Amino acid sequence: MNKTPHPVDVRVGHNLRQLRLARSLTQEKLAERTGITFQQIQKYEKGTNRISASRLLEFAEIMKVDIKRFYDGIDTPVECGAVLSRENQRLLAAFERIKDPKQRGTVIKTVEMIAA
Repeated sequence: MNKTPHPVDVRVGHNLRQLRLARSLTQEKLAERTGITFQQIQKYEKGTNRISASRLLEFAEIMKVDIKRFYDGIDTPVECGAVLSRENQRLLAAFERIKDPKQRGTVIKTVEMIAA
């Protein structure tokens, strides 16, 4: 049975590939450092195989990045089953009530500037 990979697994795999390439690591080198085959790295990067939490942490440590970097580009945490704090729920609900794309962009830029 050929099962379509979950979009989150595909995104995490894509981010793994981007981070690996940014550090000039080959699939073979990353596989060697983790004790798995380069074919397994290929499957992770395509999203064909899910990456376990412990393996993801291992990749983060090898590449010296926060584990959150693997989830970059996932639009809404709610879609991937994450639990949002009450504060984040309020913020997201208020943001979604903003219909004007320009105003949404302004809010995003303002929050990013404050958070920097």
